[in-house]
Amino acid sequence: MNHSSKIAVLGGGSWATAIVKLLLHNIDELNWYIRDQKNIDLIKKFHHNPNYLSSVSIEVDKINFFNNISGAIEQSDVLIFAIPSPFLKESLEDYSSGFDNKFIVSAIKGIIPGNNLTISEFFNKHYNVPYKNIGIISGPCHAEEIALERLSYLTIACTSKTKAEVIVNKLSCHYVKIKTSKDIYGTEYAAVLKNIVAIAAGICHSLGYGDNFQAVLVSNAIQEIEQFLNTTYKSKRRVFSSPYLGDLIVTAYSQFSRNRTFGTMIGKGYSVKSAQLELNMIAEGYHATICINEINKEYNVKMPIINAVYNILYEKIAPAIEIKLLTDKLK
Repeated sequence: MNHSSKIAVLGGGSWATAIVKLLLHNIDELNWYIRDQKNIDLIKKFHHNPNYLSSVSIEVDKINFFNNISGAIEQSDVLIFAIPSPFLKESLEDYSSGFDNKFIVSAIKGIIPGNNLTISEFFNKHYNVPYKNIGIISGPCHAEEIALERLSYLTIACTSKTKAEVIVNKLSCHYVKIKTSKDIYGTEYAAVLKNIVAIAAGICHSLGYGDNFQAVLVSNAIQEIEQFLNTTYKSKRRVFSSPYLGDLIVTAYSQFSRNRTFGTMIGKGYSVKSAQLELNMIAEGYHATICINEINKEYNVKMPIINAVYNILYEKIAPAIEIKLLTDKLK
């Protein structure tokens, strides 16, 4: 991989659209896979994504559009995946050529349901992609603020600093600052766990718990995340830095957080299905909750917040009862 490598963005949602916006500041040609040809036609016609971040102006003359994922992958060297984790396996079912000499970049803050694998683990185990050819984009960052060009910070995690720097140069601009990290495992799992915590924050908000309690919730949550990471894959990492604590805070508090919004609906009495339909976007934390619960059966890390969300979403415990029980476990 080098600075002239061809880049593809795979996915048509808000984060994919935000990444396309960033890349087009720095490159003259981009491959973009969007599953629905109707959406491609609308973007070409109006120079905006009609469904996500519709205010973003898209330079369509710089983009080669694909509605076939195999074509986009075969004609690209760097693949930035922004497909929701529950649909990633399905999206790749018709692709059989492998990923030799491709550099995989995950912008997916989720985990593969059923397999209980993060995105880097999935590509490593199912497609034999070495970790040196995998990068992770982590926050704290919401696509909506990229659209508004508000100052944001990203982290690119990769075991190869040289390869990470190539991605940094392609995504950096006057309103996005980026640093690198080698902690692929930690940044991925922290992103998965913070989505579950954001659901808890939304539930608590809808139940009338205030800012004082939310601060306690988040401070306990970062301790849960640190304990889980150190138990499952101990490494030198500063969990109070932006890819960990920063990403947790913005997802737990922001008006743009779909996981917090999903949790708010659950706290108000919505069923999971009703909340998903009204949200009209994937709340990665819902699927992550059961995956982490299953993974943690091996490690038995004490995570009362994560367990509370699991009990509400999957054991159907009333949110008011479960959160009241949680309040006695926090400190």
